[in-house]
Amino acid sequence: MCGSAPPASAPVVREPLHAPVAHLVRGGVIEGIHYGSVVVLAADGRVALQIGDIEAAFYPRSALKPVQAVAMLRAGLPLDGELLSLTAASHSGEERHLAGTRRILELAGVTDDHLRNVPDLPFDPVVRDAWVREGRLPSRLAQNCSGKHAAMLYTAKLNGWSLDDYLDPGHPLQQAIAETVEDLTGQRISQVTVDGCGAPLFSVALHGLARAAARITTAAPGTPEARVADAMREHAEMASGSGRDVAALMRAVPGLLTKDGFEGVQVAALPDGRAAAVKIADGANRARIPVAAAALARAGVDPAALAEFAGEPLLGGGKAVGSVRPVRALAPLTPLTP
Repeated sequence: MCGSAPPASAPVVREPLHAPVAHLVRGGVIEGIHYGSVVVLAADGRVALQIGDIEAAFYPRSALKPVQAVAMLRAGLPLDGELLSLTAASHSGEERHLAGTRRILELAGVTDDHLRNVPDLPFDPVVRDAWVREGRLPSRLAQNCSGKHAAMLYTAKLNGWSLDDYLDPGHPLQQAIAETVEDLTGQRISQVTVDGCGAPLFSVALHGLARAAARITTAAPGTPEARVADAMREHAEMASGSGRDVAALMRAVPGLLTKDGFEGVQVAALPDGRAAAVKIADGANRARIPVAAAALARAGVDPAALAEFAGEPLLGGGKAVGSVRPVRALAPLTPLTP
């Protein structure tokens, strides 16, 4: 973009030097250890906390969807509110998500036959079970990335780009997304592969992902970045689903933007630019949210607002006998200041 500094070199592809980020404590004994990496940024962009390897190349998975949504707005996508939140969603497959995706397709003048994401059952277990009981088959609409794919088709249609190959990394749409990824993360892309839904997936560094989130939440009102942040915060359930920890976290912390991704990824940022990004090495969901909450507390968020995200208890004989606990290095300090 005009005025942006040229992206730095791409992060190195290597075996990440992850470190312990959470302990599985049962009956006072550490029974297991989750390794990973964590970065916390202060409002001025400096690294306030670093655990593990925050500069190695990794795949953000769906945590990159807010950046993809920004790219589509820059390319002319005219969505806001619930439908823009759905564009950046890993949705649960609830009826509102399906209806929203259909609406985007209608606006684009296409049908679900144009979607190229992988057919799947709804992501939410309760919704999925009901879907199966009703005898419904996997569908592209139900797959958790369908809102993003519908918006990709809409963006391509508006620009006169071809539709059948909109997922090709060489397609103008995907080239525009890659340019925005490099702009917001501040670094070149290391590798390009295919995400679970079939869309191109770009490899950056955990530090770059946190920078991108901070760029989105600190952008001027009315910009594509601010529109994405506003839509996701105001319609958190559309970006995830009922009962999802991502939506609950945005409700609990005023002004917070956060997005999860498969394989233990979480990114979050506040309006003043404080940000955090987490990668759990083994992809364990049980460690993702308590470590992310601890990182936010380390960034200065009131720990009381994060209490419900401490993680589910470990049970023994039906009783709580332990928990997943973030390592001591993630204990909260005094609030960060610019």
